[in-house]
Amino acid sequence: MLQNMWTVFTQKKDLFLGLLLEHLEISLMAIVIAILFGGFVGILISEFQKSAKPTLGVINFLYTIPSISMLGFLIPFSGIGNATAVITLTVYALLPMVRSTHTGITNVDPAILEAAEGMGSTRTQILFKIKIPLAMPVILSGIRNVVTMTIALAGIASFIGAGGLGVAIYRGITTNNTAMTMDGSLLIAVLALAMDFILGFIEKRLSKRSVKAKKANRIMAITALLLCLVIIGSAMLPVSKQDTIHIATKPMTEQYVLGEMLDILIEQDTDLNVELTQGVGGGTSNIEPAMESGEFDIYPEYTGTGWNMVLKKDGLYSEDLFASMQDEYINALNMQWIGMYGFNNTFGLVVRREIAEKYNLQTYSDLKAISNQLVFGAEYDFFEREDGYDALCDTYGFSFKKTMDMDIGLKYQAINQGKIDAMVIFTTDGQLSVSDVTVLEDDKNFYPSYLCGNVIRSEVLERHPELNEIFEKLTDVISDDAMAQMNYAVETHGKEPREVARVFLQDAGLLK
Repeated sequence: MLQNMWTVFTQKKDLFLGLLLEHLEISLMAIVIAILFGGFVGILISEFQKSAKPTLGVINFLYTIPSISMLGFLIPFSGIGNATAVITLTVYALLPMVRSTHTGITNVDPAILEAAEGMGSTRTQILFKIKIPLAMPVILSGIRNVVTMTIALAGIASFIGAGGLGVAIYRGITTNNTAMTMDGSLLIAVLALAMDFILGFIEKRLSKRSVKAKKANRIMAITALLLCLVIIGSAMLPVSKQDTIHIATKPMTEQYVLGEMLDILIEQDTDLNVELTQGVGGGTSNIEPAMESGEFDIYPEYTGTGWNMVLKKDGLYSEDLFASMQDEYINALNMQWIGMYGFNNTFGLVVRREIAEKYNLQTYSDLKAISNQLVFGAEYDFFEREDGYDALCDTYGFSFKKTMDMDIGLKYQAINQGKIDAMVIFTTDGQLSVSDVTVLEDDKNFYPSYLCGNVIRSEVLERHPELNEIFEKLTDVISDDAMAQMNYAVETHGKEPREVARVFLQDAGLLK
């Protein structure tokens, strides 16, 4: 494993270093805001003790909210990406900062304060000349907690399309690349430890009281501040969107491949730049609102998902409804479907092979009789879809013993290890052919068609009509088998999605 981790890191060092810088930028922005705002609040409630209890109560309450829930709550207000991630991280960093500042100041020896008052010191002088300096060791301890916790927690940023090392972790899980997941996790740990070491060094420096030491401390403090401002400033520089196409993909192997295909062809055939946000957590539920707000311009989608999940239509989708769906997308969402790839990635249902053989399971209806003995697993959004878990159970009368929500990249590991007995799959899954499962027949034709195409904002297509030629090239170019083979190459052979995409485009004669 260590050798594989080193190999992956050396092969993708530019990717990892870029993600490391993004991780540091996101973390530092949240840390600086939390220290400034949390420190101010801590000082305020220490000076006005009646406000301490309710203020700490509110911050404690915010701290108990799961990070994923916080992200979901903020997305409608601040959108997908770094801004939401920074706000979330700042919220969680406030508690240790406020608490340490308040604790440090309120525990200053009252005798010292009384002596200062007796010598005629004002309240402000006592605060800045006595309380804060004496409380500094406790405050610094809180800052160290803030820094290490924020850096570790920043891995969740990738769930909403932000950057950072969480991208490597999430991509590794999704594509069955354990080495990439471990590399991303290890780099986060190393970064957290390095920052804690630096803060420990600063803490020791502050304990030195000589004139020479104080002068050196001021120089180092100014240098550190300037460095932080440079890093944060580089992340906040406005990026021109006029000639940049923003593409998003869901957290699925084939979507990574499709995203890379679009990136390669658009930059090859046009003068446009591409900003590719891979693996947005929550898939359609997070990407589609970001499309409406203009954060993303294009994303690969599936017709059945667009009909049931985006347009909230009831009933089974079939491709003869495509024209009706296209009209509604254009009129209601100002988006349209274009560049239909040709493959149909519909849902399927599998059970562990030993169970299928024991009970002679061949169809979904056969599964009904023993469903109450089985554990069912699926990705998170399947349980919320109009055409998802509840509808499936209602149609076939399933009553599973237990359900498990899991990341899409972990399902096959779970069923191969016996953690779940049945699960929903996609018909183009790369791991399907090498897993010890039996695919059941959808004897009531429950699952609709899920032809894959691209959803694009109409405004973008009008502004850049040259994109039409690219989508024409991609129309009907990928078969079900071809997509499954590309997924297999990534998930089993460890190939990069961009490499797989490039090889396919080359073989299809689409590269110059």
